[in-house]
Amino acid sequence: MSTATVKTPDTIARIRQEVCTLHAELTRYGLVVWTAGNVSARVPGHNLMVIKPSGVSYEDLTPEQMVVTDLYGVPVDGDADGEWGNPPLSPSSDTAAHAYVYRHMPDVGGVVHTHSTYATAWAARGESIPCVLTMMGDEFGGSIPVGPFALIGDDSIGQGIVETLKNSTSPAVLMQNHGPFTIGKDARSAVKAAVMCEEVARTVHVARQLGEPIAIDQSRIDSLYARYQNVYGQ
Repeated sequence: MSTATVKTPDTIARIRQEVCTLHAELTRYGLVVWTAGNVSARVPGHNLMVIKPSGVSYEDLTPEQMVVTDLYGVPVDGDADGEWGNPPLSPSSDTAAHAYVYRHMPDVGGVVHTHSTYATAWAARGESIPCVLTMMGDEFGGSIPVGPFALIGDDSIGQGIVETLKNSTSPAVLMQNHGPFTIGKDARSAVKAAVMCEEVARTVHVARQLGEPIAIDQSRIDSLYARYQNVYGQ
């Protein structure tokens, strides 16, 4: 564990609570099984992130168990007065991938990984999800792309995520033979993207069983995306 000190106990406590709570959304929407999948969040103003511990059941997660690491995935100590500290738990096995995304995409505040069934089925085929739904135009601004095959253990997955999404409007990527990773301005936005990714993956799969889905013209996709991102909501 790093000997770095961080004097942000209130911020850390808030983000640990948020990250812990958002993991319940993954189970609520059926995006994960057993202990697979994870949510992380950037700590604003610091080169730090908070992520789920490895191999802990969702029902057993507590805010205090969320692991704080630097942006290279190394756990860090609490402040000099011991107001907060890391639990004796290892961070998620996907930490290196999340950390790489934060280092190379400074506007990203949250990252999510799942093995949700339909999105992962598209990833298993190495096939992008075509934009044949207005919902996809709204949320993703086009198709959901496929990233390269990469093994867990270093930041290779993170490199694939960044290379695939850096010039894309999509907040989701299907890592080949692995599953979806999503990004957002914060962790909640990344969770929403994961939920919507699975929903459209399922719907487009069903549509293809019935016939060939009708593609949407790119100009109309652009219009949908602009309206949803800039006008929709409160």
